[in-house]
Amino acid sequence: MSMSDGDADPGAGDGSPSDPSTTETSAGGDHSATETADTREWEDANRSLDDHPTGGDDVYASEVEGKQYRGTWYLPLRYEDLDEAPESEEYPDQGTGGSFRVADLPRVPRVGHVVGPSAIMLGASLGSGETLFWPVLTSQFGWTLFWAFLVGILTQFVINTELQRWTLATGESIFRAFARVGTYWPWLFLFGGLISLGWPGWAAGAAQVATVGLGFSGTVEVLGFAVSSWKLIAAALMGVIWLSYQMSSVMYNAVEVFQIGLLFVAIGAALMLVAVTGSWVEFGSIPDAAGSVGTLPESLDIALFLGGLAFAGAGGYLNLSQSLWMREKGYGMGNYQGRVKNPLRGDDPEPIERDGFTFRPTVTNLRRWRGWWKVVQLEHLLTFVVGLLLVAPALMSVAIHYSPGETTDAIQMWLGGIAPMVGPVGTFLVFAILFVALFTTEYAIVESFVRNSADALYESFGREAGWDLPKLFWRLLTAFCLWGLIIIFAFTSPFEGREPFFFLVVGAAMSGIMMWPYTALVLVMNTTRLPEHVQPGWARVAAMWWASGFYGYFSVLLMGTTLVELGFPVFDTAPTILGSNPGGYVLWVGFLLVQGYTVGRSAVGKHQSSNTVPGADEAKGRFS
Repeated sequence: MSMSDGDADPGAGDGSPSDPSTTETSAGGDHSATETADTREWEDANRSLDDHPTGGDDVYASEVEGKQYRGTWYLPLRYEDLDEAPESEEYPDQGTGGSFRVADLPRVPRVGHVVGPSAIMLGASLGSGETLFWPVLTSQFGWTLFWAFLVGILTQFVINTELQRWTLATGESIFRAFARVGTYWPWLFLFGGLISLGWPGWAAGAAQVATVGLGFSGTVEVLGFAVSSWKLIAAALMGVIWLSYQMSSVMYNAVEVFQIGLLFVAIGAALMLVAVTGSWVEFGSIPDAAGSVGTLPESLDIALFLGGLAFAGAGGYLNLSQSLWMREKGYGMGNYQGRVKNPLRGDDPEPIERDGFTFRPTVTNLRRWRGWWKVVQLEHLLTFVVGLLLVAPALMSVAIHYSPGETTDAIQMWLGGIAPMVGPVGTFLVFAILFVALFTTEYAIVESFVRNSADALYESFGREAGWDLPKLFWRLLTAFCLWGLIIIFAFTSPFEGREPFFFLVVGAAMSGIMMWPYTALVLVMNTTRLPEHVQPGWARVAAMWWASGFYGYFSVLLMGTTLVELGFPVFDTAPTILGSNPGGYVLWVGFLLVQGYTVGRSAVGKHQSSNTVPGADEAKGRFS
C-alpha cells in the first residue's frame, strides 16, 4: 500500500520516521499500490500518540502500525535529500564504502508483528540437523552428545543475532558490510556457499522418501527414455519451488508463507510421532548422560559431527540470510532499504540503496534501538531456538528407541530401520516428517543460496556494472533450479550406497568450516566499525569469542582428518593439540593466530569506543 508524500525532512529531529508529519512514507507487503481503507486507518492512527503502548513516548509502534510488518514493510525516503552522516564516533565507520544517510530509527513493533525470518531459518534446520544429523548421531551414541547439540543451538543464537546487528543499525545487508571491509569477502563466502549448498541433496532425499512411501519405485518412460521415478519427483519439487516465487510481487513473502505453513505440519507430526511410538521414555536417560559433557567418543566421525554442529540450527551459508531476510521484513533501518521485487509481476522496483542509513543518537532513537534489539532477540529465541528444542529431541528419542547401533545413513535409518517398526500411524508420520522436513530445507536452501549469492554478486560487482538486483535474483533462481535438475538426473540411484546423505555430509561439513571466518569477521566488524551505542556488550563479545573458537577448533580437526584421508599424514591433528604431526601443528598455529587476532582486535575496539557517545547507556538492555 502507498502513503502520500510528506513535506518535512524525513531525517530531521526526533520524530518518528513512520509519522506522516516527519517522513515520506510508503508501506508495503504484497498489496495494491492504490490507497485503501487500511491506509487511511494507518494514517489516522499515527496522527496521535494515544495508540502507543507507553502512553505516547514515541518509542513503540501502535497496533495498526505494527501490523504493517506482517506482510513486510518498506518506507521509502527521499534518499538524496537526507543528510550524510559525518565521519565521527557517533556513526558507523564507512570503510571502503560511501557515507550513510541520516534518518530516525522506526518505532518498535511487537514480537508477534515481525515473526518470519527466524521461521524460515527453522525450516532450513528441520531437514538437516534436526531430522538427519542429530538423530543419526544419537542413534550411535545415545544422549552422550546431546550437550553438543544444546551448545550448538545457543552458539548459533548468538551468531545469528549478531549477523542481524549491522542490518538493524544501517539497513545494509551483511554482504554490503563485508564489502566495506574488503571486496574479496563476498566472493569468498559465495564460493563457500556454492560448495556447501550447490547440491540438491535435500530434494533428492525428499524424493527418495516420497518414492518409498507412495510405492513408486522403479522407472517411468518419458519421451522414450526410462527415468527413475524418484528423479521425476525430485524434479517436480524443484519446479514447485521455482513456481512458488511467481505468486508474489515480493520474493520474500512467498517464502515466508510457504515455510511457516510447512513448519506447523512438521512440528505437529514430530510431537505426534513421539506420543504414538512411546519414545518419550528415552528422555529419562538424559540426566545419566550429564557425565559426558565436554567429551567425544573415540569412534566419532568428525565430518558428521562438525556437520551436526553446523546444522544444530541452519548453519553455514544459510545463517548469513538472516541479515537479508530482516531487511526484506523491514526490521529497524532496513525499513528504508527496499525489497527484492519479482521482475515479472510488473510492480515498480524498489531501490536497494547502496550506502544505507544511520540514526542520530538522540534519547528517543537510543530507546528505540534498545526496544528493537529486544524484539530481534525474542523473535529468534521464541521461533528458532524453541522450535528446535521441540522437534530435535523428539526425533532423537525415536532414533534412540528404535535404531540404536552404528547407523551412518540417516535417510536409510528412518526408512529401512524405524518406519517398519512403528505401526501404520507411526510409519505415516515418519514419512510425513521426513518429506516435509527435507522439502522445507531444500526450499530454504534455494532461497538462501539465491538471495545470498545475488546480494554478494551485486555488492561486489553488479552494482557498479549497472545490474538490476531483482532481475539478478530471478535469473539466479532459475539457474540454480536448473542446476539442481542437472545434478538430480546425474544420480545413478538414491538406493545405491548413500548418495543423497553423502552430499549432505559434505555440504554440512563445509558449512561448519565457513562459520569460523565469518563469525570472527562479524565480531571484529561489529566492535570496530559500529558506534558505541549499537555495539555488542561485553557478554556478547565473550560469547562470540567462544563461537569463533568453537567452530575454529572443530574446523581444524576436520581439515586435518581430511588431509590425512587424502594421503597427507603429516597434517594429522590431535584433539588435545599435543601429539599432532608437524603439519597438524601448523594448522593449530593458524587457528591460534586467527583466534588471537579476533579476541585482541575486538577487545581493543570495545575499549576505544567506550564513552565516545553521550547517553549511549540509554541503548543498552539485557544481553545487548
